[in-house]
Amino acid sequence: VQLQASGGGLVQAGGSLRLSCAASGSIFSVYAMGWHRQAQGKQRELVAAITRGGNTKYADSVKGRFTISRDNMKNTVYLQLSSPKPDDTAVYYCNAGPYINTVVAGTSPYWGQGTLVTVSS
Repeated sequence: VQLQASGGGLVQAGGSLRLSCAASGSIFSVYAMGWHRQAQGKQRELVAAITRGGNTKYADSVKGRFTISRDNMKNTVYLQLSSPKPDDTAVYYCNAGPYINTVVAGTSPYWGQGTLVTVSS
């Protein structure tokens, strides 16, 4: 499975941005997917995850502002960033794996290359 993340860039606080992660391979629909992020000088952390059935989990810091979704026909998972804050500035990575717990923990086997999101105040 190969993952290609895109959509990062500069966004103003309070604006919106959508990240995409396209996956190769026909097994996408049975995999759990997630987004993690790593800010400069900080550890990588979970942002959101979604099971193959569409159940979602969010970090407390983004609940109500970010939305994870998936399109199994397009083999793509999305992260909609609404009302981002400067603290959301980070490199965002998508990940995938057969088990949601490893996707959430960040120990899943497949990772995209990361896309930088910069939120200006």
